[in-house]
Amino acid sequence: MSQLILAYKLWIALGAINAFLAVGFGAFGAHGLKAKLTAQMLAVYQTGVEYHMAHALGLVLIGVMSLHFPESVWLKTSAGLLLLGIILFSGSLYILSMTGIRQLGMITPIGGLAFLLGWLCLFVAIVKT
Repeated sequence: MSQLILAYKLWIALGAINAFLAVGFGAFGAHGLKAKLTAQMLAVYQTGVEYHMAHALGLVLIGVMSLHFPESVWLKTSAGLLLLGIILFSGSLYILSMTGIRQLGMITPIGGLAFLLGWLCLFVAIVKT
């Protein structure tokens, strides 16, 4: 039982820390980067923040759902994919907007695919339980 408790706590904790980071990155973008980035790169950065927050909340949701379905491999897979998506999608947009390294744009769709697969796994988790 203790491993099951740790699983839901892990996803809620990762969701909470990522929501915290998304708010911090959003504030940094609005106040610290506004004068330093072009409007286009600021929009790229803001897209990273928006997806970061949405998927951080998804992690919290999965953590709560794990209380009800603690054995679901689909939920664990979903959470892992959302976390990977945050790192690859939002992370690549943050770095791209601040450095201008366009090659990072090749990573962004992989993160987007991880998001899509994560939500699909959440759907399967609910259908199968």
